[in-house]
Amino acid sequence: MSASAVHSLWTTAAEPIAKIDAPKIEYGQLSPTLIVVGAAIVGVLVEAFVPRKHRYYAQLFVSVVALAAAFAAVVALAADGYGTTKARIAAMGAIAVDGPALFLQGTILLAALVGLFTFAERRLDPEAHGNRVDSFAAQAASVPGSDSEKAAVKAGFTTTEVFPLLLFAVAGMLVFPSANDLLTLFIALEVFSLPLYLLCALARRKRLMSQEAAVKYFLLGAFASAFTLFGIALLYGYAGSVSYGTISQVVDGTVKNVNPALADTMGNDALLLIGTALIVMGLLFKVGAVPFHMWTPDVYQGAPTPVTGFMAAATKVAAFGALLRILYVVLPGLRWDWRPVMWGVAVITMLGGAIVAITQTDIKRLLAYSSIAHAGFILAGVIATTPDGVSSVLFYLAAYSFVTIGAFAVVTLVRDAGGEATHLSKWAGLGRRSPLVAAVFAVFLLAFAGIPLTSGFAGKFAVFKAAAEGGAGPLVVVGVISSAIAAFFYIRVIVLMFFSEPKPEGPTVAVPSPLTMTAIGVGVAVTLVLGVAPQYFLDLANQAGVFVR
Repeated sequence: MSASAVHSLWTTAAEPIAKIDAPKIEYGQLSPTLIVVGAAIVGVLVEAFVPRKHRYYAQLFVSVVALAAAFAAVVALAADGYGTTKARIAAMGAIAVDGPALFLQGTILLAALVGLFTFAERRLDPEAHGNRVDSFAAQAASVPGSDSEKAAVKAGFTTTEVFPLLLFAVAGMLVFPSANDLLTLFIALEVFSLPLYLLCALARRKRLMSQEAAVKYFLLGAFASAFTLFGIALLYGYAGSVSYGTISQVVDGTVKNVNPALADTMGNDALLLIGTALIVMGLLFKVGAVPFHMWTPDVYQGAPTPVTGFMAAATKVAAFGALLRILYVVLPGLRWDWRPVMWGVAVITMLGGAIVAITQTDIKRLLAYSSIAHAGFILAGVIATTPDGVSSVLFYLAAYSFVTIGAFAVVTLVRDAGGEATHLSKWAGLGRRSPLVAAVFAVFLLAFAGIPLTSGFAGKFAVFKAAAEGGAGPLVVVGVISSAIAAFFYIRVIVLMFFSEPKPEGPTVAVPSPLTMTAIGVGVAVTLVLGVAPQYFLDLANQAGVFVR
């Protein structure tokens, strides 16, 4: 090879390349997410620079302001028509700004705000060494039961890092349902999963159980993320693109320009079907649908209860949003392939969650299995594949999330010497000892059971109606049967609270600060308003039910 040939090898690579376009980012349309991310970073700086005794107040202030501002931004975007007429794809095709995205982002932000109040609660436990304590470990890094842990408690340390972690999780959840390409979807999945793994491990009482819950969640969640990522790789191989729009065009066969490098694999249905299965599996894991639900009861029981409430509500909203977008925007051409599978998943999820819940003796595990059954009911709305299906799922998610956070907030109040008294036998006669708390919990349980005049009934009715009109009649029958099974164990808890004798050494009900009272009050208010007068909110969900393509 001559010197000139070598020389030409070196120079051809350095020809002037076409100008790289600067990214076009619509900051206004992405503002809800950006506000939350910015506040989370501020929270990290607060941990670094603010003296320890002021951190709690600084963090709480930053978090509340951020979530409220982000919600205001969502409302402003919706009022400006971005949910309907001006729906568009922003951030160079990475994020969709449309009705479902804004509706779910608003729901997640409100749920996070209510959940934040339960995080910040500091009056439930007796003061330790003259310091008020919350639900989180004094020093997460110290070994449970060690001297360093005792020293941390004595010094009055608190894990105020939970506030930025919550904000990072919320930021990921905001992107998840609005992601418009598979890589953004995956990054959002990681951004909200990792803070949740950490938050699960931070319980102040029963620390070993909490750490065990976090490890289980982390290992299973990492597997589910890996499956999702592998599915993304296969779908990229199938369509030559990670963008939702392009993939759906390849599925329909309407794609215009084919990259010659990908022409061999493009349109290979094996890649499409396996990739879809893997991605949907990762999302069903996040939702807690039945073959992928094994983590739910353990994690819900072990995690600090405020985290459980936030996780149960917000993760479900985000994951169902992403699932809807993938099935309705990317894969409408595959409907005949994914509907029968989803039928099966929905049936076993509804029945499995309801039947196993009957055997539970721990209130947090019972609520975990009930949340699995609810995932099945929501899947019935997903299967409808009609605009009503989308709007009914949106409504159900909004109704469900507040009931869940409220219910777990009540669980934090019932305490004995060892912290929260979560065993069902301890709840016997609670209605005689503190009728108000028991009545509030009964309202939440009736909403879970779907009794008329509660939000649960309005949500279930909307979902089942959409499913029946979408041709999934048998599914509705199964749903009604499993609702009846589920009603049994909810009403059993109500009977236990009001009609059995309180034990003399039973738990006491702590008097919370206004923070938890607000969380529970919002839960009750939303439950009753959405149950008695749901029409306005159903219309709102109807307007928001159209995905931008």
